[in-house]
Amino acid sequence: MPSSFKTIHARAAKRKGGERALADLLPPPPDAKALARLKDDRALAEMTKRIFSAGFVWSVIENKWPGFEEAFLGFVPQRLLFETEEFWHALTRDQRIVRNGAKIMAVRDNAKLVTEIAAEHGSFGKFLAAWPATDQIGLLELLAKRGARLGGNTGQYLLRFIGKDGFVLSRDVIACLRDSGLDIAEQPTSKKDRRKIQDQFNAWAAESGLPVLHVSRICAMSIGPNYEAEALRRMGSGEE
Repeated sequence: MPSSFKTIHARAAKRKGGERALADLLPPPPDAKALARLKDDRALAEMTKRIFSAGFVWSVIENKWPGFEEAFLGFVPQRLLFETEEFWHALTRDQRIVRNGAKIMAVRDNAKLVTEIAAEHGSFGKFLAAWPATDQIGLLELLAKRGARLGGNTGQYLLRFIGKDGFVLSRDVIACLRDSGLDIAEQPTSKKDRRKIQDQFNAWAAESGLPVLHVSRICAMSIGPNYEAEALRRMGSGEE
């Protein structure tokens, strides 16, 4: 049977210099009301940023981001969906962005996803806010199936950066889960393993009274390289 979260929390606190020091390293709790107010263009922008950051140096994407905003017309989904093939082909030569053809076309596909879900739920943000944190794996499956290039860790980082409560299966988080006694693979990609992970995070969140975001972050800080506080802050709230 996996360890209680109390044990993991205590180990993380010891590594970081105490309960207060650990608490100071946690991001603000998720705000479902703020997420529900998220505009569809910002949802598509964050999807795009996560897709282009995958397998790339994040700082490069951040530095070029104003160019992305210009090139993709502010990421207004309906506007992008009216653009011609010539517009999308021209983007593959646009020096304002990273010229990856497959990722560029994923923006068009995801504009369609955002538009469809907004039509069903009022906005993409409202859809995300209403989805229970206890079923993150279901949400990730939907994004991977209906969206483009939103599978794997990209979908998890999207939810993290966009403000949705949830976990990120970083190397340290997986190590924490396995160290706790959870029987999952080193690379837990199967539905069976993902279900075990979701159930474990649900149990730890219920035990601790913390959002899954904080459980995930504390789990990551309880094992692996013991980064200094300033290094963790430079990493930002998305990385674990």
